[in-house]
Amino acid sequence: MSPDRGGAWWQRLLEEIAFTAPLAIGGYYLVKYVLRQMNYDPEAEQKEQTRLQSSAILRRLDDPKRDQQTQPPGSRRPNRGELQLSPYEQNILQDLVFPEDIPVTFDDIGGLSDIIEELKESVIYPLTMPELYSTSSSLLSAPSGVLLYGQPGCGKTMLAKALAHESGACFINLHISTLTEKWFGDSNKLVNAVFSLARKLEPAIVFIDEIDAVLGTRRSGEHEASGMVKAEFMTHWDGLASASSTGRPQRILVLGATNRIQDIDDAILRRMPKKFPVSLPNTSQRLKILKIILKDTKIDKSQFDMEYLARVMSGMSGSDIKEACREAAMTPVREMIQRQIQSGQRIDQMKAGDVRPLRTTDFFKQGAEVTRPSRAIEDGDNRAWSTVSSSSGVNSHMEEALEQPQQ
Repeated sequence: MSPDRGGAWWQRLLEEIAFTAPLAIGGYYLVKYVLRQMNYDPEAEQKEQTRLQSSAILRRLDDPKRDQQTQPPGSRRPNRGELQLSPYEQNILQDLVFPEDIPVTFDDIGGLSDIIEELKESVIYPLTMPELYSTSSSLLSAPSGVLLYGQPGCGKTMLAKALAHESGACFINLHISTLTEKWFGDSNKLVNAVFSLARKLEPAIVFIDEIDAVLGTRRSGEHEASGMVKAEFMTHWDGLASASSTGRPQRILVLGATNRIQDIDDAILRRMPKKFPVSLPNTSQRLKILKIILKDTKIDKSQFDMEYLARVMSGMSGSDIKEACREAAMTPVREMIQRQIQSGQRIDQMKAGDVRPLRTTDFFKQGAEVTRPSRAIEDGDNRAWSTVSSSSGVNSHMEEALEQPQQ
């Protein structure tokens, strides 16, 4: 081959490469784009957002300053490091509540001192300080489940909030919507992720409000997916999958709250050995609740009888008492607004210091519409209840008591 012919051959080769290379590169990216579209995930952006949020939560969990503020004295800081979480665990992590973000403490709860003390002794201390208890006996460990049950408005959810704040443990406020997925089998994987994440973050508390709606009694006619979720939950809670690889008791507590304990499955109740009935407050408990609710309220001491109010509020729950106090506190404000209007002055010129103090009679003023359970029961009775509305004051029972002479 002559030099001239060899040079022409190389020239043609370079020309072909220069012509076909852009086509090959363009074809590569075209095929890659088509394959990506075939596997297109419409939730990719949401999953990426969840991943970023999970990373931020884990960084906050590992903050040493936070552990000094939240961990009880003598407790050992868990070394979580750089946890590798599955997409399902990342979804569950979004329900994590930091104790310092909950503004409720045991001091904010009135009338439940016995339950609070038992929660501290049997739940918080064994859960956060296992070394203190494991040296004496293997039986001295936190229970696997705790159930708070009773009538609505008596402080079950508030107890759970205070428990999350005081314990310093990782608190997973599990929502029903978190476990509900459109794809068959994903709900089971999410239940698995609840307990796998709790093991990585222990000590951990998994709280399920209205637990009867999630883990109710199994029936022959219920949906297959619902039954599978309950079975998966019980398996990981107290089954072969619940065993610890180290052989030590797991520091994972499932906390439930309900006002329909009769609707919870028997197998679930067996896994919750500690059950605390949160009943209606008696007179002394109502007095404590009133003191807590009205501690920041300006009161006319000469015309306010808190003990009398505690007596006539018989049958009312803590939530009812709070609503009654809110309506009563609005009475002085309404009177001041009416005076401003009648005198022709502007309402926005009113000052907070001009509002008169709260009086006992403010709880019986006309026009305060309060929904109150009608319970013709003595203090401490836990019979069935019904709901009625009173538009002539806090309730008719209190109005009748007002007509009686105060003792």
